[in-house]
Amino acid sequence: MYGWIWRQLPGGTALRLLQALLLVALVSALLLFVVFPWVEPRLPANPLTGPVTVTR
Repeated sequence: MYGWIWRQLPGGTALRLLQALLLVALVSALLLFVVFPWVEPRLPANPLTGPVTVTR
């Protein structure tokens, strides 16, 4: 799959590398700011991250 993406990018190696890094940054931003906030309320509660204090 990554080879197919690499072959579809226009330009030489330097331009392809820049485009690939930009593509990774855009996908990461989309996941971080759109997908994860949308999914988070639909996930089951994790009892380890609640307002529980750890005592010794």
